[in-house]
This record gives sequence, structure tokens and C-alpha cells, in this order.
Amino acid sequence: MSVMRTGVSTVAPHSPDGPAANAAWLNSILKGDCVAALERLPAGSVDLVFADPPYNLQLGGDLHRPDQSKVDACDDHWDQFASFDAYDAFTRAWLLAVRRVMKPDASLYVIGSYHNIFRVGAILQDLGFWILNDIIWLKSNPMPNFRGKRFTNAHETIIWASKSKDAKPTFNYDALKTFNDDLQMRSDWQLPLCTGAERLKDDDGQKVHPTQKPEALLYRVLTASSKPGDVVLDPFFGTGTTGAVAKKLGRAFVGVEREQSYIDAAETRLAAIETGDAAALEMQKGKRAEKRIPFGSLLECGLMQPGTELTCAKGKHVATVRADGSLKSGAHTGSIHKVGALVQNAQACNGWTFWHITTDAARTPIDSLRDTLRSRLQG
Repeated sequence: MSVMRTGVSTVAPHSPDGPAANAAWLNSILKGDCVAALERLPAGSVDLVFADPPYNLQLGGDLHRPDQSKVDACDDHWDQFASFDAYDAFTRAWLLAVRRVMKPDASLYVIGSYHNIFRVGAILQDLGFWILNDIIWLKSNPMPNFRGKRFTNAHETIIWASKSKDAKPTFNYDALKTFNDDLQMRSDWQLPLCTGAERLKDDDGQKVHPTQKPEALLYRVLTASSKPGDVVLDPFFGTGTTGAVAKKLGRAFVGVEREQSYIDAAETRLAAIETGDAAALEMQKGKRAEKRIPFGSLLECGLMQPGTELTCAKGKHVATVRADGSLKSGAHTGSIHKVGALVQNAQACNGWTFWHITTDAARTPIDSLRDTLRSRLQG
């Protein structure tokens, strides 16, 4: 295949002092084995990992369609292992290498099929990763089962994990909900295989890579678990789908790939992509993503005074604000949330939306005062 070299670096210099000291490895492709190549990255330097490792498909013999044409299946040398033990050792090695370069709150997505994903999941847990979700990529146009001896293999599984149980990985819940017409994003994603103009072909019209993933899949992963400016690692870069989507969405990327033909194709692909306008790449954020404002801050900043009366929306429940930021309602005292729950005989309450302040004969949730203070602090 003839490709144009674009100057994307395939060498990342060692940077022991962290990414700020030498970020030449950003937006680059590291050529070589993923375990050895990742040693060139600083520890704790990436925000998100998408890994599409060899599946160890264990294919035996050629596969043909009913018309006797040969199926272009994945029978490349990089997908072949001598035994399950050999595959497990390989999996442990690359997962440990990836774990070292992940930030404490980074996310890891690993995709696989029934051939390997269960082994990968067990090893993830053995190494201390915490599994957050499994996601089913339901292929809207799967390859038929030509031999007619098994179910049509119409899905792949993605494991979403963090470095530890206590990690707080990015999850853009509100952006995903907006993306999905104000419905929660589910864990079953129906997306087509990579076909048509998106599928990279060589000069003979053959697929450059047998398992090129669709950009739609990476678009959803990056939308879910990264922000503009984050660093996204793909330790099995292939023809660069992860890097292509990262560049479009304003994320930095770093890829690892040992096959030069794939690197050449990825470089050409990446050179043709432009990053979107910064304003267009901003993401929808909900209340949980905003700066925390304690109720007492309203008193400190003069937006509320000790002795102020608060009521519920209908005026049924009344509470008085005290100088320490607590409320008193009858025999009940405590935070805005605690007292709100107690007067309703409820287990929990969002005091910001339950309690209202009366101004000009109208009741307004005290959450509006919190928004006012946020605006002041941001200005």
C-alpha cells in the first residue's frame, strides 16, 4: 500500500519527570511492542485508555461463503498464541503496563469477544482494577455464520474499569443523556460495523486491517469518559480509529503499534483530520459537575441573613436559618437536607430544591441563590 508520511512521531522520548516536563509523546504513535513502548511514557500520564487487544480467535482452516468466496477473517500472526497460558501472560503484561501510565482516576475500556473477554475480565480483577460496567456492542450488520453450526456472532463486549474501587473516573452522565434525547444512556449500544468509505483499503482494494473499529464506537467511549484536553491512550492502535476520534473531539492521543503498514495508514488518516472548534467541543454539565457551594457560604457572602424564614414550595413547612448555616423547624434542627427530610418524614431530601425563600410575594428555591454565588465566584 502506498501512503503519504505525515511527520507523526513514532518515537517517544523517555520523560521521568512527568508529562509537563516533556510532552513530545503526545499525539504520536509509538512503534513497537505495547509493553516495551509504554515504558517510554511517564507514570500517571493518561486520562483514558481504549484497548482493542488481540482476541486469540483460535481460527482453524479457511472460512468460505456459500458462493465459495473466501471470508477475509482475522488470521494474522499477531492474533495467534500458543496456548491460553501464553495469552493470559500477555494480557497480564500489557494490563500492568497500562495501569502504570493511568492517572488515579483514569478509565480503561477493553473490547473483546467470547474468545477472550472473560479471561481479560478475570485478570483485570486479579490486578486490582474495579469493573464499572460491561457494555454490549450490538452490531446492526454482523457477519453471518456461514457454516450454520453456531448462533450468528452479533455482538462484542466492552469492559469499563477504573484503577481501584475508590477511583472517581470521568463519566459525562449529563452529556450522554443529552446525546441520547434526554434518556439515560444504556449499556447496549447498537452500532454498525466499520464499512463503506470509513473502511481503509490498500491499493489492491483489500482491507488494511481485519478488525478496524467504527468511529461511532470510539465517539461514544470518548464522549462518556473524557473531556477536551484529556490524554487518550490506545495500546493497540492499528489504523488509528482512537486517534482519529480523539483529534476530532479535541483530546490528545498516544498510540502504540508494532506493524509499520498500520502506522503508515494511521498517519495518513490522522493528517486529514481537523480538530473541531473549542466552543463546539464543550460538553453538557449537570449540577453534579458544578463547583460545590456549602449552604453556609450564602450567609458569608450576604445572600442570606440569620433569622431568614424558609418554606417548602407550598408553604406548609417553615424553617428558620441560624447563624451557623443550620435550620430549625419545630423540634428539628440540622442541615437544609436533614431538616427537609425530617419535616417530610422522608429518608432523604435535596434541601436546595425543597426550601424556598419568599421575595415579592413569590417563592423561589434557594438553589437560585447558589447559582448567583457560583456566577460571582466564576466571574
